Amino acid sequence: MSNKRVIVIAEAGVNHNGDINKALELIDVAAEAGADFVKFQTFKAEKIVNPTAQKAEYQRNNMKSGEDTQLGMLKKLEMGEDWYPRLIERCQTKGIRFLSTGFDNESIDLLDKLKIPFYKIPSGEITNKRFLQHIARRGKDIILSTGMATFEEVKAALAVITQEGIERDRITILHCNTEYPTPMEDVNLLAMNHIANELGLDVGYSDHTLGIEVPIAAVALGATVIEKHFTLDRDLPGPDHAASLEPDELRAMVKGIRNIEMAISGSGTKEPSRSEKKNITIARKSLHLKHDVKKGQLVSQDDLIALRPGDGISPMDIDEILGKKFLVDLLGGTKLLNEHLR
Repeated sequence: MSNKRVIVIAEAGVNHNGDINKALELIDVAAEAGADFVKFQTFKAEKIVNPTAQKAEYQRNNMKSGEDTQLGMLKKLEMGEDWYPRLIERCQTKGIRFLSTGFDNESIDLLDKLKIPFYKIPSGEITNKRFLQHIARRGKDIILSTGMATFEEVKAALAVITQEGIERDRITILHCNTEYPTPMEDVNLLAMNHIANELGLDVGYSDHTLGIEVPIAAVALGATVIEKHFTLDRDLPGPDHAASLEPDELRAMVKGIRNIEMAISGSGTKEPSRSEKKNITIARKSLHLKHDVKKGQLVSQDDLIALRPGDGISPMDIDEILGKKFLVDLLGGTKLLNEHLR
């Protein structure tokens, strides 16, 4: 997955609320913001959750409804198979790439038929061995999200994937925290660097904090992929809206990422940049005379002052000219030059 350009995935997820028109509008927003991919979620509720499974606390808080089961919630958020041609066509029209996360084997098979460019393994499936194997056997690049996981669980999942023949350089690991929204004190962003250093793989960050500063910081730390939920309106009912960016925020995040991407793309050597070279003589100083001096007079510290511009003798060379003789009479304020001295 290595790529010089940071991959920005705008996570629409289930923020369409079961309405294809909202899904289409989400594509428009992601494209206008400049994201590389807009990503949805593909699943059949009965395939991924027991009928008695309860919602997470954040889901209960965000849904604001009396429905307590995950099954009831997820049934309303499924995408019909007839959605996909329209969503993909809209992406092509808007110049953004379509992506979706599958949560069960049948959904992975559907996405394979749709020829998605790579698979994103969601955090909740990192310990699902048969699911990991099923994806790996598709032979495509993989992004593995690691919310709730220990480092040992990350390594175990990686081992399952590579044992199926996926080369390590085709895998990107996303640091992630699965709380919506994630408290800042729980972000642990440096864990991303730990993953990179220990595993030698490309890393990225899937963000669930409020705001845009953490994903931008992740890029500065070396993230090659950024994933962030977005919504049309944070006040809409649904499990993920409250921890999602609104359209203006998504645009600001992408712009910030691109700016940081440029800011860290230099040579890494400390040297004057092309844009600042023209300011060297303007901003720096050179040695000037404090007062009038006479020919034959010896140069002393009291004769000299450092003033702009910096196109004469550098103040760093002051000790080398002390004690030399002035070759001519000079007026106070004169910029000192080597030809004035012997």
